[in-house]
Amino acid sequence: MRRAAARVDAATPAERDRAVDALRAFAILGVVLGHWLVTALVSDGGGADLHTASPLHSMPWLAPISWVFQTLAVFFLVGGHVATRGYTSARARGTTYGRWLTSRLSRLLKPVAAVLTLWTVASVLLLLSGTSTDTVHTLLKLALSPLWFLLVFAALTAATPLLVRLNPLWPLAVVLHVDLLRFGLGAPAWLGWVNVAAGWLVPYTLGAAWTRGELERRRAGWILLTGGAAATAALVAWAGYPAAMVGVPGAGISNLNPPTLAAVTFGLAQCGLALLLREPLRRAMRRPVAWAAVALLNLSAMTIFLWHQTALMATTATGLLVGRLPGLHTLPDNLLWVAARLAWLPVFTAALALCWTTFRGYEQGPRRPTGRPSRVVRSRPAPRSTEAEAHHHA
Repeated sequence: MRRAAARVDAATPAERDRAVDALRAFAILGVVLGHWLVTALVSDGGGADLHTASPLHSMPWLAPISWVFQTLAVFFLVGGHVATRGYTSARARGTTYGRWLTSRLSRLLKPVAAVLTLWTVASVLLLLSGTSTDTVHTLLKLALSPLWFLLVFAALTAATPLLVRLNPLWPLAVVLHVDLLRFGLGAPAWLGWVNVAAGWLVPYTLGAAWTRGELERRRAGWILLTGGAAATAALVAWAGYPAAMVGVPGAGISNLNPPTLAAVTFGLAQCGLALLLREPLRRAMRRPVAWAAVALLNLSAMTIFLWHQTALMATTATGLLVGRLPGLHTLPDNLLWVAARLAWLPVFTAALALCWTTFRGYEQGPRRPTGRPSRVVRSRPAPRSTEAEAHHHA
């Protein structure tokens, strides 16, 4: 393993910013573990009918778990940085916007076809077998929930030329005014969906500011971290926002669906922490084994993201053949459930590994001939230039 890691390390261009890949890897792991820890598919009786529940509903004091694992803002920070840098490099090389966008979106959306095909077939089979429509709806909602992220991310990617120089304060102001109208002046609830675009524009345009070199000083990271954390604490303590940064079934207000001002300020704090961690991560990624693990995860980022909920549901459905199992089908209303759920994590991981083995080809394409460069490492050193690095990350 060490020899293989050393080969990956040696094949990586020296100019690659490994901290970017590390931040993306941590964001992916955060989303996966967060969903596995706070999403329960509960079977109330002896049948196969399932509905969703969350330990955060019965045990709201566990809300800090969501602070650790709700890492979507880091996704958009890194995505905005990579997209704006890649677009700038593409323009310098004379690549058209259409060719650049097609290349970006094809890598992003190809793995989606496999998910949609499998769950279309699975839904038909479940309905034909007599499974209730409510259960099928629950399963589909969980399985396809990652797609909302891709739709928003694809839209922001397509708008990258317009966002290269957009100040993050503008979308932040939109989120602020939308919440003032919704919660302060009684505006219709549907107005909150404006924040789906505006809310995630904030970290995305912070990524563009990173590309412009405006966030290189550690002071910027500290301002975002402390300011975002203080604003979030104030909103939760005095403005009535939920403490959980994820959706909780049965809750009156969700910080994430659609994003609220508290979710956005929390994202600012996360982005600040991510910026402060860049140098420590660059040092850590000099270790070949650590870097090889991050590189492998990045090569399979979309596969892991799209299939982790399916792995959870496949494990849950298989377990029903035995009976109602603690931590899998039981109501998440006590710490015994939490302990049991932690014990299930290796099983979820094994199921996800099976999904990865089956479907990674949709993301990575057919196996590359020896010597052909991958998206993360190259077999030959690349020219040391900012444009080469930007193209590589793109």
